[in-house]
Amino acid sequence: MNVSGSRRDFFRNVGLGSLGAVAAGSVMAAAPGTENTMLGESGAKSATKPKGLWKPMSDRKIRVGIVGNGACKFGPSFGFQDHPNVTVAAVSDLFPDRCSEMAKVCRCEKTYPSLEEMVKDDTIEAVFVATDAPSHARHCIEVLKHGKHVATAVPAAWGSIEAAHELYEMVKASGKKYMMFETSAFREDCYAMRQIYRAGGFGKLVYTEGEYLHYLPNVFPSYKGWRAGAPQQWYPTHANAYYICVTESSFTEVECMGTPSVIKQFQAGNNQYKNPFGTEVALLRTAEGGTARMIVSYDTRTPGTESGRVYGQRGVMAGTAYSGLEKSLPNLERPPLPPTVGAGHHGGSAGYLMNEFVTAILEDRKPMVDIALAFRMVVPGIVAHQSALKGGELMKVPQIA
Repeated sequence: MNVSGSRRDFFRNVGLGSLGAVAAGSVMAAAPGTENTMLGESGAKSATKPKGLWKPMSDRKIRVGIVGNGACKFGPSFGFQDHPNVTVAAVSDLFPDRCSEMAKVCRCEKTYPSLEEMVKDDTIEAVFVATDAPSHARHCIEVLKHGKHVATAVPAAWGSIEAAHELYEMVKASGKKYMMFETSAFREDCYAMRQIYRAGGFGKLVYTEGEYLHYLPNVFPSYKGWRAGAPQQWYPTHANAYYICVTESSFTEVECMGTPSVIKQFQAGNNQYKNPFGTEVALLRTAEGGTARMIVSYDTRTPGTESGRVYGQRGVMAGTAYSGLEKSLPNLERPPLPPTVGAGHHGGSAGYLMNEFVTAILEDRKPMVDIALAFRMVVPGIVAHQSALKGGELMKVPQIA
């Protein structure tokens, strides 16, 4: 198993992200031997700087607002403040001390006490939403209603298929850019898989698997305790990306088995979700007619990982090693980033996600991990948890046009 880290990369390797992205003392560092780090127990190497020379396409600066500086410090961690085509115009957090800290990290003087106040600022063109997961859909809809582009941390919607549909319809009606910052999409392996799939190197995918393993024996701090005991498949995107962000296709059916947990927070009487599971394993039918196995686990004592493999009729791939019939492979290296932007956390994906969103606005095109891919990654997980509660019943996954 490829243990490449994720949020762990960010929390244990401050400075490997965008230059100047994290102020001293702003990162929660776990003491040696503790077991409630943001992801995993073992260390991880910093992501290497991508090769090649970045060429600017425009001298225009997009005025961006950033909302959310909680336990993960995700607001400033994707490096908007370091992109040559971005001005961080304002920041916001409900807690004044966190808001002040984020303003300092983002080198921004203007602050707002809430997202609802920030979106009234007509000088802001785009907003990055790094608030609590249960608020993501609602907050993104609010941003779109005010005529601004929006990007969000994962997941796009929290446990509600209706909220996912509402967000989808709002994005389509607004005509604005929407992007979900799913980190696996720009991990080195998933990026390479996507290039090979597009080039026909896998052919039809017969089987795909992905895992998001994140040992959480204790409750991780979160706004209004939303993380405590949360259903694993409500946070499925790090695993599901190894099919959805490779093929841009969808899952059509799912059956999921949950495992009762020995960890207190993942017992039905001890969390607000009445969730009895610490691990949920989903078996999914793909639109290609293949099968996928996607696991999210919070109670297996293992170093954290976000990883996946693809098996096709013409080739297979695990990590960055391809084996198959295709002899003329496309360029598998991720493109260069602006010299002031680091690859960042989550396997060196953070800077790429931010740059993709910015570039999509500048080029007026669909961003990678748009609303369609966000829906296709999040909704199957919501249905998977329903299946697990019904003992693994086979259920249809709602589709979008």
